[in-house]
Formats: sequence, C-alpha cells, structure tokens
Amino acid sequence: MSDAAGPDFVRAAVRRDVGSGRYDGRVQTRFPPEPSGYLHIGHVKAICVNFGVAAEFGGVCALRYDDTNPEREDTHYVEQIKTDIRWLGFDWADREYYASDYFERLYELAVQLIEAGKAYVDHLTAEEIIEYRGVAQSAGRDSPHRDRPVAENLDLFRRMRAGEFEEGACVLRARIDMAAPNVYLRDPVMYRILRTPHHRTGDRWCIYPTYDWAHGQSDSIEGVTHSLCTLEYETHRPLYDWFIEALGIFPSRQIEYNHLYISHTMTGKRRLKEMVEAGDVTGWDDPRLPTLAGLRRRGYSAEMIREFCRRIGVTRQENRVEMELLEFCARNALEDEAPRGMAVLDPLPVTITNYPSDGDEELEAPWHQKRPEMGARRITFGRSVAIERDDFMESPPRRYRRLSPGERVRLRHGFIIRCDEVVRDADGESVELRCTYFPDSKSGSDTSGLRPKGVVHWVSRSSGVPAEVRLYDRLFSVAAPSTDKMEEDLNPDSLVVRMAIVEPALVGAESERFQFERVGYFYKDPEEHSSTAPVFNRIVTL
Repeated sequence: MSDAAGPDFVRAAVRRDVGSGRYDGRVQTRFPPEPSGYLHIGHVKAICVNFGVAAEFGGVCALRYDDTNPEREDTHYVEQIKTDIRWLGFDWADREYYASDYFERLYELAVQLIEAGKAYVDHLTAEEIIEYRGVAQSAGRDSPHRDRPVAENLDLFRRMRAGEFEEGACVLRARIDMAAPNVYLRDPVMYRILRTPHHRTGDRWCIYPTYDWAHGQSDSIEGVTHSLCTLEYETHRPLYDWFIEALGIFPSRQIEYNHLYISHTMTGKRRLKEMVEAGDVTGWDDPRLPTLAGLRRRGYSAEMIREFCRRIGVTRQENRVEMELLEFCARNALEDEAPRGMAVLDPLPVTITNYPSDGDEELEAPWHQKRPEMGARRITFGRSVAIERDDFMESPPRRYRRLSPGERVRLRHGFIIRCDEVVRDADGESVELRCTYFPDSKSGSDTSGLRPKGVVHWVSRSSGVPAEVRLYDRLFSVAAPSTDKMEEDLNPDSLVVRMAIVEPALVGAESERFQFERVGYFYKDPEEHSSTAPVFNRIVTL
C-alpha cells in the first residue's frame, strides 16, 4: 500500500511501522524549530502533526532547536517558541534538546566521513561552489580539491576548528556525486567558518554545521523513529539517507507532508522579519501577522487554531488554504462562548427629546440570547444615546431597515424611537438626530402595538466608555502575495482605528472576548487594554 493512501497517510505509515515491529514498535518524533524568529501558523501544523502522532501511538515528542546559525539566532526566540508551544497545549516534558548539544558528536561524525574518504576540505568560494554544482539538467564539475589525501583533509579540518582560517576561506563538503540528478547530492557543504558567538556555546566554536548536516544526524543521535517534515525536504531525503548509510548510524525515517499556506498572508520567517524590521507591522506580535504571538494578541484561542489544523488535514498535495476557514473556526467557537454587548464604532448622537433630562434608567440585557446561564448585564438608557452613523440615512432606498426621517426603529434591548429632526453642521453633515421614544415599547414588555422598521444597537452617551477599537483585516490585498513586491501587495486598510463608545459592562467584565452586536467579535488587547483606557482588537467579523 502507498504511504499516500487513506485520509492521513502519515499516520497510516506510522501504523504500518508499529504493526511490523519496525523500531521495535517504538514511536519517537520531534518538533525542530530554528530559533531565528517567532513561530507562525505554518509551524502549528508541524507541532500538531509531531506531538499528535506521538501521542496517538503511545510515543514521545521532543522539542529540539536546530540552532546551527548563530548569525540569526537568539535566546529571546528560544523562550518565545516555548511559550507559544505551551500556549497551544503541548508539552515536551524533559525532552528539550538543541543541535548545539551535539556539536562535538557532529564533529566526530564528520571526521569519520573524512577518514572514510567521503568528505573533504574545499577552498572554492561560495559563488564557485554554486557554479561548479551546475543545474539538474547537466552534471556539475569536480572541485580541484576533491581528491585531496585523507591525511591532508583531516589536518585542514582540525585547523578550521582551531581558528586558523578566515571566514569563507574553506568549507568541509561531503564527497558524493557531482553528476547526481539531485543537486543536493552534489558534494553538499557540511561545515563553514563563522566568527560569530553562539547563543549557547559562546566562542567555543568557529565552525558550524550546516542545517542539512546537523538536522538528520541530530535525529539519529536522539533515536527519532519518524522524522515528520514538510514537502520541501523531500529532495533532501536522499542526502539524509546517504549520511545514515555512510556513517552506519540509527536510521530515522523521514516522511513528508504538505506545507500550510494560507491566503492573504505570508509565513516565511525571513519575510516576516523583513516586515517587522521595515516597520510594516508593529512587531512580531502584530495582530495582522500569522505568528502565534500575533494571532493570540488578536484574540484567537489555541482551540480555534488547533481546530483549523484538524480541518485542513495532512496530505501530499500542496495548496493554499483560504483565510475564511480560519475565520470560520473562530466564529464557530465564539458563537457559543462569547458574551454579547453593544459598542458604537462611529457614533452619531441621538437626543430623545421627550425623555426627562434629570435622570437615566437601567435596562436588563442578556449576555447571550441562547445561553441564559451566562446571566445578564445592566445597560443605561437616557436622554442622550449614540447609534452607528451607518444606521441612519436621510434618503434611504426601498426596503431600508434602519433609521431615517419619520421612521421608527427599536433600540436593541430598549425602546422604539422615531426620528423627527436632523441637525446638520455648516457643511451639511448630520451631527445629531432628535427623536421621540415610546415609553410603552420597552423590549420584553412592549404594549405599544408599533411596528419598527428594524433594530439598531446603541450606547448611552452619559454612561458609555470611550474605547479604542482596532479593526484588523487581511495583511495583504491579494490572496497570493508576491515575495518580490510585498510592499505593493500590502493592504492599506489592514488596520483601521476607531474611537468608539462601548457599554461599561464590556470594560469591567471578566470575559476577554465579546461579540459586539451587529459588528463582530472582539478581544481586549492583552498589552494595552485597561479599565481607564480600553482597547479592543477585532478578531473576526460576524
């Protein structure tokens, strides 16, 4: 049976291995991030696959940092990655490893290859190595240093480690096949010289293993049975298998599945870092970014994101998942769990001319119409309220269901009002509505017999709380943004800030997520929200 058979070919392959006794029925996986940036939603799929497969087959999953590039790595990223994985709901227990833990062992394995005549020190420049490697359609060329004696290669490699050479002076390459159709087998670089301190090993090393050398051997050192990774590493697998065979080490099995691409955003860490450094976003936790820190700050929960990954599944077919699916998962969860409240994002003042000017009254409104167990909150009604500017039109089209001159609407959870007069400024802009309310039309006990045209939300101007509301939208205006013209594809309306008026109950409630009735789902910004300066981030529209 093909590994691609069935709804989840990865689990099918692991199940066959367990059933056949391969690795003595043991399952060990790992999630191997590079600590050079924040985790994004593409990583979530890898986290769910690796931790999920291990759990389903009674195995274990480790967190291993592939920290082989000191020029880009930082302990801040190390700690942030741990924070994000824990927030998602996964735990690696005491299995926290680093490729840098194995630097000495990797060096010894490299010496073993040199002694077997399967690795050599090369003095070609990086540009010359690329040129000599050639393209897949034709064979590459041997380096003039490819046939050096073993003793000379060993001496040069030891001198590389001792720091006798400058950066770029030489590299260690595997000696495989410069005519191989797979260019990754054309004598790949295993070590290069970098005069950069490492975040864990400091100045102890001036040569560092490349990712392709350290990654597979780290799996083998740890005894990883199933190295689960995305499809871009499929062409690297023959190289990893060559190293295993040449060294006679533990044979981890690599299985590749499709990468997670999502519309209207970009998930490459390098591109995300460019946007952060260019100021296109406010930081790695900007709610427009697909980073876990950004999604969390926007208001997505771990459960929503895990459900999204469950729905997209695991296949070998590369595709771009629509942002709407992630938004659906958010709405689906929030529909049941988010308390309701009212917020006016673009306030238009309304004066209730027949309401007494010397006092307000309290009305009761449920936190959730379908979940009475969530209770109710008190809302204030008085002479001065505010409605959304979009909920009023002086010359409305036919079948218009909101407020217009001479027409009636119900204020949500309140009374029916009728628009009697429009007050305009010098430019003719509507700045106030003067309305009549009907005291016997109170919601829940209406005896007026009136039939309003529609229902609009509102907030008392006397008790409402000013709040900053951030309307986040797609980061890019196109579904598949180009890496060559990111700036052009950025959505200029990805963030719109409104100074709104919200119910006081929304500011003081224990809940962090709300549905602003008729507007969308919002989240108290965890960094900037306070009772005196409320800030709400839009998670998703209704």
